This record gives sequence, structure tokens and C-alpha cells, in this order.
Amino acid sequence: MKIAFIHNHKKLGTGAHFINDLMAIRLREAGVRVKSFYPKHPLLDAPHHLKGISNVLFFYSLLEHKDEILKCDLIQGTTYTPLAYLPFSIPVVSHFGSTSWGFLKSVPLAKDLEPSLRDIWMALKNDGAIHELNVRTRRPLRDVAEIEKLVALRAEAVIATSEIVKRDLLDVGVSPEKVFVVPNAVEDYWFNRHPLTLSDKPELVFLGRVGADAFTLKLKGIDRLIDYYQHFPSVDKHTIGITTNKALVDWCNHHLENHHFHVNLKKNRIPELLADKAGSILLITSRYEGFSLSLIEGMSQGLIPVTYPVGIAPEIIQNGKNGFLVHSQKEGEKAIKHLLSLAKDKRHRLAEAAQETARGFMSKTVSKQLLNIYSLTLKKQNK
Repeated sequence: MKIAFIHNHKKLGTGAHFINDLMAIRLREAGVRVKSFYPKHPLLDAPHHLKGISNVLFFYSLLEHKDEILKCDLIQGTTYTPLAYLPFSIPVVSHFGSTSWGFLKSVPLAKDLEPSLRDIWMALKNDGAIHELNVRTRRPLRDVAEIEKLVALRAEAVIATSEIVKRDLLDVGVSPEKVFVVPNAVEDYWFNRHPLTLSDKPELVFLGRVGADAFTLKLKGIDRLIDYYQHFPSVDKHTIGITTNKALVDWCNHHLENHHFHVNLKKNRIPELLADKAGSILLITSRYEGFSLSLIEGMSQGLIPVTYPVGIAPEIIQNGKNGFLVHSQKEGEKAIKHLLSLAKDKRHRLAEAAQETARGFMSKTVSKQLLNIYSLTLKKQNK
């Protein structure tokens, strides 16, 4: 079996690009020939309101590799990236780690936030940490959402990384028979440390993308995170975050007590930073996640999640056993207070349960599920 993997050219060690690279490695180990393709030539220098179309056209530059790609048995791309190859006879599998329409329906305007969170946005704006309360236009994301829908409807198979993403796909009319739920995976190095080193004094930890503009910051829940931090001023806090917004980093370091912002760390350095923090509290504040790698990565280090029901969380979190699902800031604050008050042995049990849950997302297990989907798709194509 020979598979063409389509990636964005930005090979970041996180998100969809990271997952594609990781799965390509595991598939090669299983004997699959995997060839990766990266577009390099922007086809349109577009103004902001046309950026969605520009991003889609970017992947049409892959047609220069048409002869090589069409020699493969199957194409896998992320959401809309294999769009240019839908008219050909080669089967297409589209991998949805999240959906743009999921983003759009989950991120509110600033005026629609509850008062305490709206106040945080106003403070960030007034202090220059953000330039606007809402992005100028959501048109680029709406354009991408429409193209994602087109690809999902026409692809031979669609991979969803959680039941939430599957529901997103079914809601726009994708046939249930061609949607397969396959979770994302984390690298094996997240599990190198055992046994856990439990912290004597639990801390608050945020891990993952923070965002940069008004939309992505709301998406990742920076206001919710700041609200949590402000309610527990005496507790040590660590934001291990990916962001290009230096003004926001400076604001957090200046305005939040006992706070440490670790900006844009390489992923393989994070386990070392968390080495003595097992039994601390992992805060997942997002308004939408397709999967939430940060949840699994944090749990692998024995962090106990307090998470909104996003991504894979509703499928794996059992309240009081390996973390807590919350539906409001008040519920989150109550869960944090409970965990801070627990005896060390009880926190230890929760930390070990969290780590054991995370072990179910090791990469070799996930790659076997992908291989089964490719085989089924090719059999269907050849009937």
C-alpha cells in the first residue's frame, strides 16, 4: 500500500502537522509506503477578507506533483487539503481533527460573554494586550468551513478524532457509513517517566495553544483561564503556551500573581518541566476542541484535568476518578478548590488514573486503526 500524505508546509511540532508526521512514521514501521507532499507556492496574495480562499488555493499548487501523487493507492489530507484531487479516481481520505464550523458556532462575540469574563476582555483591550474585542470578519473561516464541508461530502472516507467532530460532520450531511472515529496519538516520550513524582503542593497548569487574536484567544478560553488564576492568587501557576502575542504574555506576567509563562517551548521539553508536578491541576478552558492533545499530554504526566466538555474529554473523563468535567466557571472553581484540599494519597490515585487513561492514546495503537480504514476504503473502491 502506498499513501500520499498532504501536509501544510509549516512543519510545526503540534496540531495536525505533528499528527500527520507521527502517523507517517508509525505506518512506515507497519510496512506502508508513505510519501509526504507539502505545497510551497501561494497562488494569491489576498487581502484579509479573502484569506480563506487564499488558503484553499494554496493547496492547488500540489497539482504540480500530480503524476507522482496519482501513482499512490490513496490520498490522506487534513480537512480541505486534498481538494484539488477530488476529481481524480484515486480515493481520498480526509482527516478532521476539528471543524471550522465547530469553531464558528462555539466562539461568542465579546458582548455575549458573561459579565466577569467580558470585564477581562475589556482589561486586556484597555491595556493593549489585544487590539480588538472581536476579529474584523469571520468570512475567511466561513469560506474554509464551506470547502471543508464539500471535501467531507465527496471524500471516500472521513476520519473524526472524537465523537464531537463526528457529530459536526453528521450535522452537515456527511453519511454516517463513511465517518470513522480515530483519536489522535501522542509520542511515546510522554510516557518515559514512571513512577510519577507527586507534587507536595498542587499547582495550576495550562498546556497548549493560547491563541493570538481575539478569535483564537476566545476559542482557547484565555478569559476563562485568567478568571481561574485570579480566583486562586496564592497558588503557583504555569502557562505552557504557544502564542505569538508578546503583549499578552507581558500582561499575564505583570498582572497575575505567582504566574510563570513558558512561551513556545518545544514539545519534547515539556515533560521535563512537568516532572515534579504530578497531582497538580490541568486547566482545559477551550470553548471548542476537536480532540485536545493538551488534555492527553497533561494527563500522561499525572496532571488531573479540570476541563470543559470539549474534544475527547466527555468520552474519557470520569468525575472524581481521573479528573473533572465542568460546564461553567463556578463548577470549575469548585473542582479546583476540591483538588487543592485533597490529601496527597487521594491526589496520587487521581494522578495515576489520569496517566493510565492517557496510555490508551499511544501512537502504535492509533496507527493500526488508520491502517484498517485505508484497507476498507481500498476494498470498497475496487468493488
